Amino acid sequence: MSFSNALKDHLGTGATTLCRAWAVARTDGVVLGFTDHDGPLDFAGIAFRPESGMTALALEQSTGLSVDNTEIVGALSSAAITEADISAGRYDGAEVTVWLVNWRAPEMRAEIFRGAIGEVRRTEGRFTAELRGQAAPLGDTQGRIFHPRCAAVLGDAACGVDLSGAGYRAEWAVEEVSEGRIFVFASQPGFSPGWFEKGKLTVLEGPSAGLIGVIKTDREDGQTRRVELWQAVRAELAPGTRLRLEAGCDRRAETCRSKFANFANFRGFPHVPGDDWLTTYPAQGARNDGGSLFK
Repeated sequence: MSFSNALKDHLGTGATTLCRAWAVARTDGVVLGFTDHDGPLDFAGIAFRPESGMTALALEQSTGLSVDNTEIVGALSSAAITEADISAGRYDGAEVTVWLVNWRAPEMRAEIFRGAIGEVRRTEGRFTAELRGQAAPLGDTQGRIFHPRCAAVLGDAACGVDLSGAGYRAEWAVEEVSEGRIFVFASQPGFSPGWFEKGKLTVLEGPSAGLIGVIKTDREDGQTRRVELWQAVRAELAPGTRLRLEAGCDRRAETCRSKFANFANFRGFPHVPGDDWLTTYPAQGARNDGGSLFK
């Protein structure tokens, strides 16, 4: 947190004209601005509006690597943050920046928090969103894990597979939708059954555009293809909507070699001994010559 000399002088007067403003940048590119002032503010190319009725609670900050945290509370409304958007997951992982601003002179401001939205709770027409500071990702697992299966995410820099290539993705119009997680398409002979299992489904149009689901099963059933997600798409999705399906990977060495021809970039350790090796012991009558017990 850094205050300019002008803002420090303003704080020193004892009669300030300060408010807080925060910007919420969703992963789909939408940026919303809010303020607890009673009038609108404009700076940093963002329009901050008070109509949402949103309020920020006390910000807890500390030195060191402990996680800064706070919460924002607001009313659900059609003009700002809607219950449908929250249910659809459009605010999951959204980036949040909070400023302390002199509302008479918005150029006189200081950034006091930057982080992401964590848990969002909804009740009786209002919501409470937890804000997690930039130190939160430090609690994630770091470094590589010695495991037989690949540790890379299909298509990322470590993996190197270009999922935009032919045979790795398809765009189809869904014919039937059940429970927001079961999708029926016309039969697609160009892709073998199971090709998209563990892959990604993205909605390309309609109210659910931009939402993503992870594919659980991919089956051919006569003249139709049935794709099921692990979790339902949490917004309206009608028959005829175009969806993008991307190939899935089970992270096995054989899949990397045969399905993606990418074994040179395999990030696992397929020759690490398994549980059988850990539980192997000398047995009477076996060859106990001091050599390896695991062949």
